[in-house]
Amino acid sequence: PILGETVGWRRWVAVLIGFSGVMLILRPGSAMFSSDSIMPVLAALMMASYGLMTRFAARNDSAQTSFFWTGIVGATGMSLVVPLAWSPLQGNDWIWMATLCLASTGGHFMLIKAFDMAEASVLQPFAYIGVVTSAVVGFLFFADPVTAAMLTGGGIVIAAGLFTFWRERVQARAAEADTG
Repeated sequence: PILGETVGWRRWVAVLIGFSGVMLILRPGSAMFSSDSIMPVLAALMMASYGLMTRFAARNDSAQTSFFWTGIVGATGMSLVVPLAWSPLQGNDWIWMATLCLASTGGHFMLIKAFDMAEASVLQPFAYIGVVTSAVVGFLFFADPVTAAMLTGGGIVIAAGLFTFWRERVQARAAEADTG
């Protein structure tokens, strides 16, 4: 509604189902939620705001222009903050930092390009996959336990994303048939 994009009932259902999967994974009201949960909630609000602003910008600017200006603003902002907390990189840290920079730069451009090419409501169910990915990383690298609720919620999130993908393909084919 904020973007003025048309969102059909099937997309709303897919977004809500994906969100229910996330809630199943996170288990609101459990002991996990505490004052420490404020930071991830703020991060989610910032990411949502960023997505909205990126979609607004995509109406007038190319993905390359948005990518350039977000890079300039980010570099300027970080240049002001980094001197306060900088510690020199040592040994293999340079390799990890270069890997992080390349991966985040590529991911950032792909996110901007996605908002340039598709409506936000189409992309939202796929955004929930980040929660599933976080659970997998937590399990593989930090020995976080995997629960039945996490597996079920992850399956729901993935199913909502696949449904959205399938539905968009059906609509694209129908649009091609109408014009062809």
